[in-house]
Amino acid sequence: MSLDEEKTDHQDEPSGEEQSPDRGKPGGQDEKKSSGKDGAAEKKQEEVAKKSSPWVKIIGLIVILLAIAGGVYYYLANRDLESTDDAYTDGRALTISPKVAGYVVELLVNDNQRVKAGDVLARIDPRDFIVARDQARASLIIAQAQKAAAELNAQIARKNFPARLLQAQGQLQQAQGQLFQAQTDYKRQHSVTREATTQQNVDQSTAQLQLAQGQVTAAQAAVDQAEPVQQNIGSADQQVSQIDGQVKQAEAQLAQAELNLSYATIKAPQDGWITKRNIEMGNYLQVGASIFSIVTPEVWVTANFKESQLNRMRQGQKVTFEVDAYPGLKLDGHVDSIQLGSGSKFTAFPPENATGNFVKIVQRVPVKLIIDRGMDPAQPLPLGLSVVPTVTLK
Repeated sequence: MSLDEEKTDHQDEPSGEEQSPDRGKPGGQDEKKSSGKDGAAEKKQEEVAKKSSPWVKIIGLIVILLAIAGGVYYYLANRDLESTDDAYTDGRALTISPKVAGYVVELLVNDNQRVKAGDVLARIDPRDFIVARDQARASLIIAQAQKAAAELNAQIARKNFPARLLQAQGQLQQAQGQLFQAQTDYKRQHSVTREATTQQNVDQSTAQLQLAQGQVTAAQAAVDQAEPVQQNIGSADQQVSQIDGQVKQAEAQLAQAELNLSYATIKAPQDGWITKRNIEMGNYLQVGASIFSIVTPEVWVTANFKESQLNRMRQGQKVTFEVDAYPGLKLDGHVDSIQLGSGSKFTAFPPENATGNFVKIVQRVPVKLIIDRGMDPAQPLPLGLSVVPTVTLK
């Protein structure tokens, strides 16, 4: 090669400053190709987004409409419902207490046992009460005998007292006759001359007169004593009445003794389940001490609704119940009654709103709800369980 050609070649080669910026950087051409591909992908995505954007808007609109429809349905479905979680099962728990004191000699029931009305629950030692009954019975027999005797005496008095009066009156007449004869003899003996009689006859006539006068006085007294016939008969009848009162008193004492003996056997007054058993064999029971409680089968729900929930609540409306202890149990019932007073009104210390420190608090009013269906009558719900009732206000 000539010198001129080499120069020409050197002139055609670019200088170091004029070299491409991609020279000496690995992958320079690849980056250009990659950026070109990314731009194409972005354009494609933009085109897809432009095509799909109406569907996104439609789906979003549908979701909003469904949410609105769900809200409207929830409002319409629940506007006639009132519910509360401040509710519990309620019922009657009878307290059994002995009416007489004594030691327990027999215990026939256990905790949570089902009993029926009239079943024997326990027995108290009856020996003291048997003795008291026998004494009362003997006192009654004595009083009845005394009454019978008094009645006989009253019957006799109805005949004796009139007869005594007649007898006294007859004796008075007889005495008066003797007095008349004595007076006649006395006059005769004192009116004749001394020669026609003797002193002995005169004295004898005087004595006969005095004797006859005394007999008349005695007979008159006897008549006066026998005259109150009706009063004497009334006194006999009064004696009968007095003893009759004693008989009735003895009968009452016998009845009380028999009652006390019957109280020694403690029986169930109603059907139910034994709870809170507080006695054991051999315990000494005091009168009025609680020894059992009997939970009756009748169970209802007491729901404490807010006062703002009572506007449309009425007797007879349908109720559904959910019991926390039994999630699968579904109960139906109805509103029985609404208490005429809030719960705070019947507390031991009701609020005094007129004192000046009044703070308005939403009050709760107890509502009695009756369970109609879904509960096993042979095994009712325990008292005090948490319940969520829902009342349909229609």
